[in-house]
Amino acid sequence: METPENEVFRDSIGTINEDGKRNWLYPKKPTGKFYDYRKWVSYGLLAFLLAAPFIKINGNQFIMMNVLERRFNIFGFPFWPQDFHLFVIMMIIGVVFVIFFTVAFGRIFCGWMCPQTIFMEMVFRRIEYWIEGDRGKQIRLDKQKWDAEKIRKKGTKWFIFAVISFIIANVFLAYLIGSDQLFKYIKDGPLAHLSTLLSLIIFTAVFYFVFAWFREQVCIIACPYGRLQGVLLDDKSIIVAYDHKRGEKEEGRALFKKNEDRAATGKGDCIDCGQCVQVCPTGIDIRNGTQLECVNCTACIDACDQIMEKVDLPKGLIRYASEDNITKGNKFEWTPRLKGYVAVLAILLGIFSGMMLLRNDVEARVLRLPGSLYEHKGEDVISNVYTYKLVNKTIVSIDDIHFKLLSHKGDINLVKNQGFSIAKEGLAEGTLFIELKTGAIKGDKERVEIGIYSGDDLIETTTTSFLGPRSYK
Repeated sequence: METPENEVFRDSIGTINEDGKRNWLYPKKPTGKFYDYRKWVSYGLLAFLLAAPFIKINGNQFIMMNVLERRFNIFGFPFWPQDFHLFVIMMIIGVVFVIFFTVAFGRIFCGWMCPQTIFMEMVFRRIEYWIEGDRGKQIRLDKQKWDAEKIRKKGTKWFIFAVISFIIANVFLAYLIGSDQLFKYIKDGPLAHLSTLLSLIIFTAVFYFVFAWFREQVCIIACPYGRLQGVLLDDKSIIVAYDHKRGEKEEGRALFKKNEDRAATGKGDCIDCGQCVQVCPTGIDIRNGTQLECVNCTACIDACDQIMEKVDLPKGLIRYASEDNITKGNKFEWTPRLKGYVAVLAILLGIFSGMMLLRNDVEARVLRLPGSLYEHKGEDVISNVYTYKLVNKTIVSIDDIHFKLLSHKGDINLVKNQGFSIAKEGLAEGTLFIELKTGAIKGDKERVEIGIYSGDDLIETTTTSFLGPRSYK
């Protein structure tokens, strides 16, 4: 099959025209089986995204990313700065999972689960269709002069976009500072928290800019995930793909003619209707193969299946398939590469689960006061001075806190706060002295184990160093 003279390999993204200016896209409203599935998935994820910061589990916000105070809640589990290693492992698990899923199923996350795609295609784009109409009407409206109709439609759309952006900004703020704090700010009034109000306005402006103007450029230009396709995908990855063997055949694509036997003429099943291009939210032609801009949204699958049904040709010309499946007929298989990712994922999950089981509700640290030495108290007592820090990771206060030596016989004396309490999600700091008999010291520096008790319950243990004179070795 010869390549048409006007068909050349493009060297720029689909949203830039020959003059280097923005090529505004007007995707046709998709309909079909996959679009209906995506709607249900999207509405479920939207409900989750909007509700997650307001759900409490054991008093903990379901999801919170308080970067300023370095406090994070993931699925109701609180993570503090002292748990940073757990948070890092969890992020690594997330990255490995995304890589594994991409190797196996391409950018299915982008088309089905990405918040950018869900809000753009299932919220803002649907509002645009409702107000301005489908592709053709939108094009005509943009070319139309600014009369009463255009002002009314554009003004209504932009106002609704701004309101939704403001709602998203509030939810985003709830993820960052916590829903309780957000409600407190709302109750106090915007003038009582001007810095927060300014942040809210900035977030609203950013979301409005993204969904009203930047749109698909986020996926094409800003998001680095699309660049990973060239590294992660291979011939066995299942992606939204055009069956070029069936669509092109010997004579290539050709327009549909009624009562024509396409098989006898050697023409491909693709009738070159262009519907797959018109519904694409990133403006590409899926028939050119895997491309950076493709987010695997399946809009082209639905459009093509509808056309195939109308012209009485088999569906699936565009479908979820691998290159190997199209060219060789091979089915999906677990390659050594996929098995390797699964093994790494299983190891990381095992490590993370073990660390979570060993994680305590109280984090304790006892350190010798910098620059201090030991001190003699009487003839047979050596004393060291320490600072302590206790972090209560729970949502209830812990009362009657006291220290005991577990490894040696001796005394622990607090400078103040004997039998103190730690407030919920609070911090307690202070100074203490450890006193040991000279007979209990076997060297000039040894480790001592300290137990932290709440009443009679041991809630945490920690170790620290104790200095003594060399003569007691």
